[in-house]
Amino acid sequence: PKGLALTTDATERYCEADPVEGGKQAVAEAWRNLVAVGARPLALTDNLNFGNPEKPHAMGQFVGCLQGIGEAARALDFPIVSGNVSLYNETMGAGIPPTPAIGGVGLVTDVAKAASLAFKRAGEAVLLIGGAPGWLGRSAYLATILGREEGAPPPVDLTAERRNGDFVSSLIGAGRVSAVHDLSDGGLAVALAEMAMAGGVGAAIDANAVTGPAHAFFFGEDQARYVVTTRRENVAALLADARAAGVPAAQIGATGGDALALPGEPPVPVAKLAEAFESWFPDYMDGPSPSPRVRGEGTGRRQN
Repeated sequence: PKGLALTTDATERYCEADPVEGGKQAVAEAWRNLVAVGARPLALTDNLNFGNPEKPHAMGQFVGCLQGIGEAARALDFPIVSGNVSLYNETMGAGIPPTPAIGGVGLVTDVAKAASLAFKRAGEAVLLIGGAPGWLGRSAYLATILGREEGAPPPVDLTAERRNGDFVSSLIGAGRVSAVHDLSDGGLAVALAEMAMAGGVGAAIDANAVTGPAHAFFFGEDQARYVVTTRRENVAALLADARAAGVPAAQIGATGGDALALPGEPPVPVAKLAEAFESWFPDYMDGPSPSPRVRGEGTGRRQN
C-alpha cells in the first residue's frame, strides 16, 4: 500500500544570521526528511513568521528568506502549493527571529519498504553519506554548549542536496540500507544518538574515521548529509556506487552493544541517552523563564 510522509522544519538561528541561506536550508531539510524515509517529495507549504515589516531589518529578513525558499524549491523540484504569513510578531518592540516553517509532503509508493532511523541489529556498518567538513557556525553545539550565537550558518549546496538525496533514495528503494537518518541540528553525534535510542542498539565510531577536530566532526551541521546502516558485506559495493555517483561516503563505525561510544570518550548507555532526551522538556518547563526576545508571543496580526 501507498503512504504519505509529512514533515515540518525551520531553523530560526540560521535565518537570523543569513536569511537567504536560512530559507534554503529550511526547504532542504524538509526535502531530506522525506527522502530519509523513502518518500518522493511532492510539495511544500510555508508558514512565514516575522517581525514588523515596517522596520527595514525585519523586511530584509522576510525578503531574504523568500528568496532562499524559492531558490531551493526550484532546484529540488519541490513546488510551493500553499502558505500563509504572520507579521508584526513582537515583544516590547523586539521582533521574533525570522521563522519560515516549511511543511513538506511526500509519497511512499510501498510503505513496507519505507525506511526508519532506528538501528536494527548489532554488527552492521555505519556509513556517513555527504562528507564531514565540520561547520560549527550557528550550530546547536555553539549555542548550547558554548553559549555563543555567532558565525555564518552552513552553506546550502542545492546540487549536492539533490545528488546525495537521490543516491540515498536509490539505496532505500533497492533495500540496501536498514536504517537512514538525515543530519541537521546537533550534527552527527545527535543523529547517532537518535538512531541508537530509536532502536535500543548502540554503536561504536572508529577513531580513524574522525577528520579534523573531534567536536567539529561530531557536532558540525553541514548540509546534504545522511547516516545509513547496512550489512558489512554490502559496504564495498555501496561505497563504489557512491564514488561513481560523485557522492562522498565513508564507513565510520558499526552498530552493537547497549551504548554509544565515540572515540576518546566514555561510552554512554543508550538508556541514559533516552533518559536525558525524555526529561529535557519537563526540566525546561520547571526552569527559569526564557528570554522574552526569543520566546515571547507576538501581536499576531496576520496577512493571508
